[in-house]
Amino acid sequence: MPRAPRPVAAALVREVGLRDGLQSIATIVSTARKIEWVDAAYAAGQREIEVGSFVPARLLPQLADTAEVLAHAKTLPGLVASVLVPNYKGAERALECGADLMVVPLSASHAHSLANLRKTPDEVVAEVARIRALRDASGSRTLIEGGVGTAFGCTLQGEVAESEVLRLMQALLDAGADRVSLADTVGYADPASVARLFGKARALVGDRLACAHFHDTRGMGLANVYAAWHTGITRFDACLAGIGGCPHAPGASGNVTTEDLVFMLERMGVATGIDVAALLALRERVAGWLAGETLHGTLWQAGVPGTGAGATSLAATH
Repeated sequence: MPRAPRPVAAALVREVGLRDGLQSIATIVSTARKIEWVDAAYAAGQREIEVGSFVPARLLPQLADTAEVLAHAKTLPGLVASVLVPNYKGAERALECGADLMVVPLSASHAHSLANLRKTPDEVVAEVARIRALRDASGSRTLIEGGVGTAFGCTLQGEVAESEVLRLMQALLDAGADRVSLADTVGYADPASVARLFGKARALVGDRLACAHFHDTRGMGLANVYAAWHTGITRFDACLAGIGGCPHAPGASGNVTTEDLVFMLERMGVATGIDVAALLALRERVAGWLAGETLHGTLWQAGVPGTGAGATSLAATH
């Protein structure tokens, strides 16, 4: 039998293309164009954008201008500007620059954690405790989100036990993270495994599990979003044009596409506050900046239904 409709009818889509997307491709987008991207996404209705990452420029030259992009994002009323910080030093920079939220990544896969961060998962938990102490001492209101990656498996290690994912998620909160998220870094998840893990995680920590991050590597990204939605998750990461991935996880390509995700949610009657047509126009602009890069998504090919005369809404009429 079909599931009963969810009582909650609103969701937030966080754009992570400026960080997760751009870090995974060769093209370096100028600061001016990144600011154009932020402005256009904001004008389309997006109210949370991950603008970059505080990592050494020699490692990720694509994100060397994060401070400048963040400074601009903070001038836009009501926009939550987040950054990824891989360590204590990155957190110092995030606090200095006044980020609204910093995401500290932790991989539940021991092998991926060493490859990506050169730390074990438990060493990352200890780093979060230091970051929390730093944040509190500074008097900052910057939120700390512990992002548990490779939650559904890993191309380097293989299986990752659900019990380990849940242990590390709770450990991050105990260490001082304000909230946590779960990520399918390499696109191994399926709707059944998503419903099971997110259900257990929600039972354990409730609304402190605040976000889901899915890749569409094997074509199940939107189905996985739908499964997470039915466990009570209302906040999702996505990349414009489906770019993104992890440089240290072979095959981790293709985040859920922002425009496809927003269209699906709106079609379901879930308000996102985002104008799909404006997103598609932005996608066309960004595609011009990323000539030669592989882009993803299907809505830009098929178009929005009923965009001719008489079209009034994306919401389903059934």
